[in-house]
Amino acid sequence: MSIAAALIKYAATMVSIEVIVAVQYLLCTAIMLPWLARRGVSQLKTEHFRLHVVRALCGWACFYAYYLAIEKIPLVDAALLRNAAPLCVPFLVLAVYGVRIALVRWIPLVIGMAGIALILKPDASGLNGWYLVGFASAVTLAGSIMTTRMLALTEPTNRILFYYFGFSAVASVPLALLNWQPIPAAAWPPMLLIGGSIWLTMWLYTKAYQYAKASIISPISYTGVAFTGFWGWLIWQQIPDQWTYAGVLLVAVGGVGSVILGAQEERRKRASHAS
Repeated sequence: MSIAAALIKYAATMVSIEVIVAVQYLLCTAIMLPWLARRGVSQLKTEHFRLHVVRALCGWACFYAYYLAIEKIPLVDAALLRNAAPLCVPFLVLAVYGVRIALVRWIPLVIGMAGIALILKPDASGLNGWYLVGFASAVTLAGSIMTTRMLALTEPTNRILFYYFGFSAVASVPLALLNWQPIPAAAWPPMLLIGGSIWLTMWLYTKAYQYAKASIISPISYTGVAFTGFWGWLIWQQIPDQWTYAGVLLVAVGGVGSVILGAQEERRKRASHAS
């Protein structure tokens, strides 16, 4: 994912973000076609069609907002805001299902939100709008996390991915046509690498939720912020200030704490239902 982020920042100097997103999803969909040809259209039969649509739109909106932020703000800031998604999940659960947030779970949420405030860096002129776009990628990623967990319980990985990439491609093409510009030859290699990187990222991401708990996946995902920050420093000499470092620490602590407490709460609920 960090490699894709660096390639996006580079490719965005030659083509629009909308075109990059469309090429990404069209390529990812094309990569899935041999599987569909081999296994047949029957593999797409599902009882969770609407959930696939919601998951796809959340994932598409996440990447679109993330790429827009990458183009305008330092890589590490954009990556960290996107990785604030675990902090947003409890609020989405509250909004969608009306499940109240336990008092103890507010502790990591407040810590994480304080970290986000440090990264947003509000000043006398107000908030930088592109930082808010970066945070929007976290909110939509939280929706993707919720729906991926639900789908991964019953749906095979390739079916989830095919619907995700296919619906995302459909959502991407109109925006790409509205923002169309000639694609220089130099832009094709990074765009193809972006598409391949995202396909692999999403395959691993979906597979991970079938084999590992969210409380394990979430801490590991924060290593992506460090890798992304490395590319920002190496290529663009983007060195985070002390506030960003503090924000990284608080968001990571808050995000991991929120996921761990959420997992403990789910185990308690299952134990009470079993008894």
